[in-house]
Amino acid sequence: MLQPARTAPEFLDRTVIYQLFLRSFTPQGTIKAAAGLLDHLAELGVDIVYLCPVAQSDDDERQSYWSKRQLASQLGNPKNPYRIKDFFRIDEEYGNDEDLLAFVRKAHNLGLKVMLDLVYLHCGPQAVFIEDQPDFVKRNPDGSVLYGPWNFPLINFESTGLREYLWRNMTYFVERFDVDGYRCDVGDGVPLDFWEEGRRRLEALKPEIVLLNEGTRPDYLLTAFDINYDFKWSALLLKCFKGESTAADLIAYWREQNEKLPVGGRCLKAIDNHDIANDSYDDRIETVLGGKAVEAALLVNFTLDGIPFLYNGYEVADTVRHSIYGNRFYGKNMFIDWTGALTNRGKSRLTFMQSLTRLRHTQMALAGGAVAWLDHDQPEKVLAFTRTRDDEKLLVVVNCADQPLRARIDLDSIPDGCVLVRGAAAEETGGRLAVSLLPYGFLVARLD
Repeated sequence: MLQPARTAPEFLDRTVIYQLFLRSFTPQGTIKAAAGLLDHLAELGVDIVYLCPVAQSDDDERQSYWSKRQLASQLGNPKNPYRIKDFFRIDEEYGNDEDLLAFVRKAHNLGLKVMLDLVYLHCGPQAVFIEDQPDFVKRNPDGSVLYGPWNFPLINFESTGLREYLWRNMTYFVERFDVDGYRCDVGDGVPLDFWEEGRRRLEALKPEIVLLNEGTRPDYLLTAFDINYDFKWSALLLKCFKGESTAADLIAYWREQNEKLPVGGRCLKAIDNHDIANDSYDDRIETVLGGKAVEAALLVNFTLDGIPFLYNGYEVADTVRHSIYGNRFYGKNMFIDWTGALTNRGKSRLTFMQSLTRLRHTQMALAGGAVAWLDHDQPEKVLAFTRTRDDEKLLVVVNCADQPLRARIDLDSIPDGCVLVRGAAAEETGGRLAVSLLPYGFLVARLD
């Protein structure tokens, strides 16, 4: 029998997370510049703004200590935001303590929570503690530093001093800046008991702290984390909308995953993140799929169980190639094209995204409601399911294909009223619901 997940803050059931990568969010790439767009994010309707690492990154110019990805970028930027030099210091590229304080304060005034990125599996070759605290990093038998798969020094969690140092770091950003949670980089690679103690200390300061694990281990949801990543779901969802796999494959994986997750366990529902959008593939997903397919995929993530997740610029249909190494000094112009918000495409996308966040916040069935997949005669191309909580029931039907389809669904009632619809129409025929769908068309309707 599956164990229950830890009790997470109730607001997570309605939460939408927005990942803000400073280097590509604005031309300036600073915390202060990003704060100027917080009103936009509040109007978009997101709940948590997740900032990629703001701690001081290592500026070691020796390319022998760079990751393959850093070298492949060909931008020449020595500073990798996921290669930390000083865990307690804000990188001057992004600003200073006062800038982060002002950012969090403004976010809270707008009703937004702020989550920071913790990178604890490894550090930079010039990390401030390597010389003074040699046991803080793993070492080879000859005493030299042990480097991990990304060519970074590996943190030594067998050191009690190191653990205290990082626990102090976790509490520091809550006490100093009043942040509301953390995304924990490669969380599965860090011992569970470390995260458990960190959570205990954080909850003493802020009981509803949110911890997001960039990992997939189900047991980490039992005691330490509120949310896991689900990389395979993201990959399969994109393959489905590209026509490289089927809706049936997606459902099969969902069922498989839910047999492993703790009861009540939450996973991110994403189509993109900084790893995918930056340096990792030939073009932006927006370009690869096209706008209508992207929006249909986003709708799936917003209406299924889990936590919907938006990456930098999706709300304005951004297509600019980014890089995690591109900033105002290197790889200029690798930032969101905010002028796109003024185009018809950008305006349409923003309106659509606002309708999704509003849906998430207003429909009770989407807040932890049970998922039931419906039988129909288009299993390869169409997703059809209901979400039910108490007396509220929603029907969701999505065409994952670039062709019009008509699906006869094993449901004997006509939708009570469409909450959100595009390119879809429903009628009752022979005791079954028939839904006509344009390419990537969908409907969300109340059945209560």
